[in-house]
Amino acid sequence: MTLTPEEWQALMLSLKVAAVGTLALIPVGIALAWLLARKKFWGHSFLNLVVHLPLVLPPVVTGYALLLLMGRRGPIGSLLDSCCGIVFAFRWTGAALAAAVMALPLMVRAIRLTLEAINPAIEKSAASLGAPPWMVFWRITMPLALPGILAGATLSFAKALGEFGATITFVANIPGETQTLPSAIYTFTQVPGGDFQALRLSLIAVAVSFATLLISEAMARKVSLKNFGNQ
Repeated sequence: MTLTPEEWQALMLSLKVAAVGTLALIPVGIALAWLLARKKFWGHSFLNLVVHLPLVLPPVVTGYALLLLMGRRGPIGSLLDSCCGIVFAFRWTGAALAAAVMALPLMVRAIRLTLEAINPAIEKSAASLGAPPWMVFWRITMPLALPGILAGATLSFAKALGEFGATITFVANIPGETQTLPSAIYTFTQVPGGDFQALRLSLIAVAVSFATLLISEAMARKVSLKNFGNQ
């Protein structure tokens, strides 16, 4: 299957957006999941609600909220632009941000469930032997939570790869800059005679997502076997 330069561009941009969005989301997801799983504080329920809000909101609403907050005239976007020269609106970095926001609930939920399944006695035993909290977290909690982190990263990457509504609302559909695979598919469906190209890109999107899931399953199985062998 030979792709046109425009199709290759959309595919490569989608992979870059999904990869950058997922990598940037991992530390945020771990921190939020740990807070929700291990800490009880005022506003816990509200934070949990905010984290999972992108799951129930229409993606267009999320994209519009990002545009209001992170656009050049938004309170956060204008500050980043004036102080650091960072612009998200109508840039590929904005597409990565939109994808990360939409994937945040999947990342946090996968890691949180793993953290809640870890026996607290294991961490307490390490702490009772004199290990400081940061060492307990990095040497005990993180290795045990690795399968959940991998699962969350995979789900987030797949979600980011297929994200459309929030992305097109926040960064539009600019060829070569913000036109990801879903945006390109949508564009071809609106062009007379573009059904074949839309179908071809759809099959590529399915193949990439399927390969991602296979790789994730293999990695999770390997990590699980390693953790079982160390017990």
